[in-house]
Amino acid sequence: MDQAARGAAALKASNYEEAVQQYTIALSTNPNAVPYYIQRSTAYQRSGKYSEALADAEIAVVLATKRARREQIKDAQLRRAIALFFLERYGDAEFILGIVKRLDAKEKTLQVWQIKITKKLNELKAGEFEEGDTRTTVIAKELPDVEVPAASSSKPAKAESKAEESNVEAPAPAPKPVVPTPADKIKHDWYQNNENVYFTLMAKGVPKDAAKVEIEQDSLDISFPIKDSSDYSFSLDPLYAPVDASQSSFRITPTKVEVTLRKATPGVKWHALESDRDTSRSTENKSDASIPSHVLNPKTNEQPPSYPTSSRKGAKDWDKVAKDLTKKPAPGEDADEGAADLDDFDGDETTRFFKQLYKGADPDQQRAMMKSYQESGGTVLSTDWSNVGKKTVVPEPPDGMEAKKY
Repeated sequence: MDQAARGAAALKASNYEEAVQQYTIALSTNPNAVPYYIQRSTAYQRSGKYSEALADAEIAVVLATKRARREQIKDAQLRRAIALFFLERYGDAEFILGIVKRLDAKEKTLQVWQIKITKKLNELKAGEFEEGDTRTTVIAKELPDVEVPAASSSKPAKAESKAEESNVEAPAPAPKPVVPTPADKIKHDWYQNNENVYFTLMAKGVPKDAAKVEIEQDSLDISFPIKDSSDYSFSLDPLYAPVDASQSSFRITPTKVEVTLRKATPGVKWHALESDRDTSRSTENKSDASIPSHVLNPKTNEQPPSYPTSSRKGAKDWDKVAKDLTKKPAPGEDADEGAADLDDFDGDETTRFFKQLYKGADPDQQRAMMKSYQESGGTVLSTDWSNVGKKTVVPEPPDGMEAKKY
């Protein structure tokens, strides 16, 4: 059994890390095999590595388009739309899904993803948009600008079956030289999710050996020489919020510079790339600098978050509940009167148990309970804010069950 077959077996068995490993080995000998990129993109997506899933899907789109393989183009674009959905780029996901529909209106999973994407877009349109929110923006192109791997000089191993022979692609022609983008034509874009900020400098022909990308806690600096011109430089200082430089990364392709900035505090919403915050205390007290004051004290016209509810009495104002729970009772007031709002909570005995647990917790424990329960889909309940506050809580279903992503 060759690596591609092992990868397919691992993917079918939900062993996604093994699938990625086997398809990576297969691609090392045949770097232009479109099906391998599509399957590895699927493995990446199901293991939660959405940026890697998108990168593989975009390479597959370019390779399949060069060979005019309509079915492979459709499959690659579908994987691309799914990766964009999980990256919260709903406008781009809707645009790419339209391409899938044009290629094959009978694609069996098309309707499912249309419903999911439309639901997210409707939820965003129903609320108030914040500055810098690019989740509904369409910046994707039908044919992505990505670097296509060079064809392998060695001959691919003999396929074990005719089905596998059909997956072996002919070497791609040598890419044309890239014409550098003039300094006045260079643009940038960005989007974000709970953990990362993704920044793209759209500049062709950036020399990898002469370019400098410096990522620090409060700043990002990019510089490189441009042919027949002086050096080009781009700087963000200070960033809207601190980042974890050790977990951040970048890559330079023939058409752009991509930077992934890991948020120092996951879940903090960036309203812009830069701010006017004071960074002088960053090195003295990192805990103070991790959440800037302009993030802790948002604009007065911003509304508190709204959570789904099945209560017949409507949505609950949890900020008011938490405030009532933690305030000190006035002289002569019963200590439980401030928490009476929770007693008005509809639900069964399980709900009542969690209500009592929440009522007796301190503010940090209450925040930890809300965050862990929501992000894990109801499978994790933690009161340790120092732990769950620094990361996204992943689902932990009971033994024998599997968490589903919607």
